[in-house]
Amino acid sequence: MLRNDHYSYRVIWSEEDGSYIGLCAEFASLSWLAAEPEEAFRGIRQVVADVTEDLQKNGEAVPEPLAMKKYSGRFMVRIPPELHRQLALEAAESGISLNRLASDRLSRNRF
Repeated sequence: MLRNDHYSYRVIWSEEDGSYIGLCAEFASLSWLAAEPEEAFRGIRQVVADVTEDLQKNGEAVPEPLAMKKYSGRFMVRIPPELHRQLALEAAESGISLNRLASDRLSRNRF
């Protein structure tokens, strides 16, 4: 049984709504508005708990928390051929692999 406290929650301010919004990455369609950030956090956790309970009761798949997933460290990115050529040239001139160049670039641009 999954615990709803293992999901990826965040609370943001919405100027448009004049409220804090509680969000859960694994349930992108769910949110909870509240006047205080703590209320938004408690609210979204309760909504996720209710939804996961309902999914389980109905025998439906419950999303796995991102924190519990295993990642291989590999993913494919499609880019235009000219950019591929430019990056391969830059990597070769730097004496590193294209993979290393891409990894270095991604690690510098954390979101």
